[in-house]
Amino acid sequence: MKTDMHFGASPELFRRARELRKHPTKAEEILWKHLRKRRMGHKFRRQHPMWICIVDFYCHYLRLIVEVDGGIHEEAEQQLKDKEKTEGLISLGLHIIRFSNEEVLFDIDNVLDKISQEISELKYHRFKVKKSK
Repeated sequence: MKTDMHFGASPELFRRARELRKHPTKAEEILWKHLRKRRMGHKFRRQHPMWICIVDFYCHYLRLIVEVDGGIHEEAEQQLKDKEKTEGLISLGLHIIRFSNEEVLFDIDNVLDKISQEISELKYHRFKVKKSK
């Protein structure tokens, strides 16, 4: 079950991810409606276990993580944890884009535009690197 897309995630993380999928936040629910079934042109997974954490949404092909942060992410301690998590994921060669719950709830079009721009950029760089090899 542990493949490159999970970066050694523990069985406990897989269990917790299953539970999180059963109880999404309103913002996660809204964003998932736009990401599921390849609506953005690529497959996204939700509440995806990887490394030592669970990410909200993950596109393995682009190595893109989309995180939706609630109010708790404004607290200093959580910001430090988020920074460490982000640095660790980036060190694995992953790309991360973050949005607040409010952005998703009240400005979904802008959120989708930003995700679409990130996808285009990552596809361009992926194609450019493959082509030049």
